[in-house]
Amino acid sequence: MGAFEFFFSFYGLLLGLSVAVIATGLATAIQHRRKIRIGWLTPLLALFVGLDIASFWDSAWVNFRDLPFSYGMLVMGLVITLVYFIAASLVFPHKIEDGVSLDDHFWANKTVVLMLTVVANTLLVLAAIVVNFSKPNGALLVGSYLGNLAFYMAVVIPAAVARRPRLFAIMIGLHMAVYVLLAIASLVAPDFMVAGLPAEPPTAAAR
Repeated sequence: MGAFEFFFSFYGLLLGLSVAVIATGLATAIQHRRKIRIGWLTPLLALFVGLDIASFWDSAWVNFRDLPFSYGMLVMGLVITLVYFIAASLVFPHKIEDGVSLDDHFWANKTVVLMLTVVANTLLVLAAIVVNFSKPNGALLVGSYLGNLAFYMAVVIPAAVARRPRLFAIMIGLHMAVYVLLAIASLVAPDFMVAGLPAEPPTAAAR
């Protein structure tokens, strides 16, 4: 097992738990669908967080696969993924009672969930900057990551503080559309698009 595989087994496990807690919450809500009001706000938030988690997996592969193993890598991965696990744990209520509306839970926790994703993304970008700064095309990569983070904040923070369902849906839907487009682009041109960024030149990284 290589250094990255060892690190990724830990990093991926914690991200996987985040996905699992969202899936469990959704399954529980569907199971009680005749006794509660699910609505569309909580499922939309869950879908966004799920797509965001997928982007974290992708970014780990792109940025950390060539690094030597260190305890610092594990601590970095632990901090980032724990922030995300807490966010994912708040998407659905842990206990569902008959007659409740998930919209009430959404409005009580939506801001915390999205601000935690902002924190996690910021930490990941900072780690990516440290990793990529000294590369031949480091300035381009760093600039791309900072631009992506600025866009993320410009969309997610207004959604986090939004008090109207329509504004939340527009802002989160916009970023979800970006995720979907990047996913399609990576399938159509995998050698060009990596984690939402232009792939490194062949001379900079072996493909």
